[in-house]
Amino acid sequence: METELLRSAPAGALALPEALQEAVRHGEVFTRRWVVEAILDLVGYKDALDLADLRIIEPACGQGAFLSPIAARLSASCRNHGRPLLDAIDAIRAFDLVEMNVERSRATVAAQLTDDGWSASEVEKVVSSWIRHGDFLLQEANAETADFVVGNPPYIRLEDVPDDRMKAYRKACTSMNGRADIYIGFYETGLRRLKKGGTLGFICADRWMRNQYGRGLRKLVTRDYSMDLVLTMHDVDAFEEQVSAYPAVTVVSRRDQGTAIVADTTAGFGDEAAREFALWAAESSEGLVEQPTYHAARLPHWFPGEDSWPSASPTRLAMLEELSDRFRLLEDECTGTRVGIGVATGADKVFITHDGKTAEPGRMQPLAMVKDTTSGKINWGGNYLVNPWDSQGQLVDLDAYPKLAVYFERHREVLGKRYVAMKQPSRWYKTIDKVDPELARRPKLLFPDMKLTIHPVLDEGGLYPHHNLYYIVSEVWDMRVLGGLLLSRVAEAFVEAYAVKMRGGTLRFQAQYLRKIRVPDPAEMQEEDRKALARAFDERDVEAATEAALRAYGLDHFPD
Repeated sequence: METELLRSAPAGALALPEALQEAVRHGEVFTRRWVVEAILDLVGYKDALDLADLRIIEPACGQGAFLSPIAARLSASCRNHGRPLLDAIDAIRAFDLVEMNVERSRATVAAQLTDDGWSASEVEKVVSSWIRHGDFLLQEANAETADFVVGNPPYIRLEDVPDDRMKAYRKACTSMNGRADIYIGFYETGLRRLKKGGTLGFICADRWMRNQYGRGLRKLVTRDYSMDLVLTMHDVDAFEEQVSAYPAVTVVSRRDQGTAIVADTTAGFGDEAAREFALWAAESSEGLVEQPTYHAARLPHWFPGEDSWPSASPTRLAMLEELSDRFRLLEDECTGTRVGIGVATGADKVFITHDGKTAEPGRMQPLAMVKDTTSGKINWGGNYLVNPWDSQGQLVDLDAYPKLAVYFERHREVLGKRYVAMKQPSRWYKTIDKVDPELARRPKLLFPDMKLTIHPVLDEGGLYPHHNLYYIVSEVWDMRVLGGLLLSRVAEAFVEAYAVKMRGGTLRFQAQYLRKIRVPDPAEMQEEDRKALARAFDERDVEAATEAALRAYGLDHFPD
């Protein structure tokens, strides 16, 4: 596909409005020839093979940016293997929703084959067979399979597609959940069309690897396919026009997961560097390569599961995968280490107060807020949670606490309008979350939700965390040793690789990202390293914490 916006929007089997067709015609963005050549090299579509006996699919061909190099390689293969062109009549299948694009692609490929010396009658037959008007996503279930699927699928929000076609797409492509982009369906359909051992190569926005709407596709890939290569090209001039697509080349094959290559590029990455990279990927056994315009690493395998896949430099990803293979997750039943979030009340202005005499002493729980952690040490600001939960985790009887009853009755109108209160009218004074009395008493590491760098702060016990704070408790870890480990840049690298960055580079230190951190077994750590980590934590010395963490992880250095 050759568009940034609506070029492959609905047409063909379902009627496409004329206004949308006009938008389609003026929204095309074509992939540069050298990028296409690189993708063909990376998937292994080369004229040294007898390509007449193989099939390649281009699911949204536009005006032929991919088809022209494909036809050139197929033509050369037929010559090399002494095959007539008609032997390759089923070797290419290309689709497009816009008839004008089908016509232009056919004309471009026909001219090329004619220049290659093939007869007009042969050319006419193969071109009409190869390039077809239709919707790739809505092909019959028994559609032809392929050895290769390549292209640049469309970036179109599913909700921008007319309702009837959107419903058809969702029915045909089960991974297109929520507010997905159309390209999710192109990935799914392309992968399902692959023969055993077949390979897909797309240049496309890489957002699906990390955000929610890509979860279904990630699950499909890790369950049934091998993620072979990710070549990030965010700064590369990969298209004929300037677009902000954050593209990456991904190569996925229908085989058991093997080694995986991750690579990043600079703006200077171009034709020559792409050929060098493709040659390295195909023929070298090196684990790492660093060139002026690209860095790449060969990983033993890809990251499992449907959760967000990490994003980092190739060397950083190689480190994270190595640590993931050697160490357990931070949250671990064996050490009784647990990650959680503080209490959500649903009405902070009522439940949080500076007046410690608002209710009976047993109902006033000192509360830790984000601002109490700013210095790296707990500096309690005097906030209390007006706590409606007893020591067994049950909602208290207001008759037993007259001051609490008077206070809540004074604010009944506000509390009663909350969803949680309307759902359970008899429990109108409850907080959204229960309060765990044990949590307040335990030593715990607190993490502000949003911060530029990882910021663990130790509460020795006595405070309950607010909803904007995440916490870690453990049965085994010395909290100062664990705090030093988590203060290090190694621990931060895990969060940075998985978390969504906010404006200005702010990271979200939410439980789902903290749980990604891998840690050594505390029982196997050297006493020297334990002391160094605790000291670095007390002194808030990130560099010292990182040095001690590297030793604990068995790493020589921290990669950029």
